[in-house]
Amino acid sequence: MWIVNLALRRPYTFVVMALLILVLGTTAVVNMRTDIFPEIDIPVITVLWTYKGMETSEVESRITTYSEYAITSNVNNIRQVESQTLNGVGMIRIYFHPGTNIGAAMAQVTSVSQAIRAVMPPGVQPPIIVQFNASSVPILQIALSSKTMSEAEVYDYGLYILRTQLSVVQGLTMPTPSGGRERQIMVDIDPQALQAKGIDPQEVANAVNAFNLAAPTGVARIDTQEYPVSMNNTPQTVAAFNSIPIKLVNGSTVFMRDVAQVRDGANTQTTVVRKNGERGALVTLLKNGNASTLDIVGRVKEMLPAIKASAPKDLEIELLFDQSLFVTAAVEGVIHESLIAGLLTATMILLFLGSWRSTLIVAVSIPLSILSSIFLLFALGYSLNVMTLGGLALAVGILVDDATFTATSGLASRCGRRSWTGPCRSPDRRLFQR
Repeated sequence: MWIVNLALRRPYTFVVMALLILVLGTTAVVNMRTDIFPEIDIPVITVLWTYKGMETSEVESRITTYSEYAITSNVNNIRQVESQTLNGVGMIRIYFHPGTNIGAAMAQVTSVSQAIRAVMPPGVQPPIIVQFNASSVPILQIALSSKTMSEAEVYDYGLYILRTQLSVVQGLTMPTPSGGRERQIMVDIDPQALQAKGIDPQEVANAVNAFNLAAPTGVARIDTQEYPVSMNNTPQTVAAFNSIPIKLVNGSTVFMRDVAQVRDGANTQTTVVRKNGERGALVTLLKNGNASTLDIVGRVKEMLPAIKASAPKDLEIELLFDQSLFVTAAVEGVIHESLIAGLLTATMILLFLGSWRSTLIVAVSIPLSILSSIFLLFALGYSLNVMTLGGLALAVGILVDDATFTATSGLASRCGRRSWTGPCRSPDRRLFQR
């Protein structure tokens, strides 16, 4: 009751505090990050090694096992290490103790992984090292399809053009597209022709590598002009690969077209994406842990008209999944329930107590309480997510009870004061005067 009496003695102080809460709370709502889940700092790092064509046992013995030994010997605060090896793929998941500086751990894992590449099989690709974050979830999916373009062309557009255009959005991560066909220049070897010429497949591979070099050439200075000099060491077309010399056999040169055929093909397709029965590609957009879902989705939607205008005419770009709708619905649900609770409580106070001052107390206290909670969450660095919104929704019921009690107590205090000259429209005034 002391706070009620204090509010009655210093009304202007509480009016200024209410206005301050309104301004700060509104500012926090506008600038606060809105997300699906709260940011969860899980100290887990994943190292992914790839070597296409190498069988599982070789990847395990030559890459995965050696990488595990090097990481556990040179990286600090490791709690547990798990690994999984497949054909051409080795994945190592490193769990750290709580409180570990994940940035320093990431730097150690990266330096160790780069150092051990020198003793691994030639041609192994640098590992992909990522930090696992539970709040990095898909927020958008963009479907690409075309009736005239091939799957490889649709895939290349999503990989090289669409991802580049959307990379300027802060807090957005985009893996490679799903579906489509990854373009590759294929060399189809004729085994019978190789045997007849006495050539093995390794010589064919060496010839392709030897005549497909990008070497610096420099410039030629003639008088006061400089002219770039280009070397004819890289085939400009796919058909030019068929003219690469392989070996001199019995005084005659064996060319690539004699033992193989080079064509513009694609890698073995492992995933298929269909949109309305037509094959295409699917680009999934992930959110980083510190970004706001609504901000990212809003920027992507703003860029979509310009992206569609610059895309090929026969390419269809469509949003299939939008996680921001769920977040927006959760925010609107809390606001809707708060308004309903406030209106019903204010109506009940007005009908049964007959005091417009008590009704005003209820109508003001509930939204101000929610705004003050949101401001405290914003000041502490938290975000509006499913967890915080659920807590606010549950707190609305408590706010209704507190507002009703505050309004009743305020009316009782005013009715019991001797200096009170206004009407006390209670069903039983004597109850408050006691």
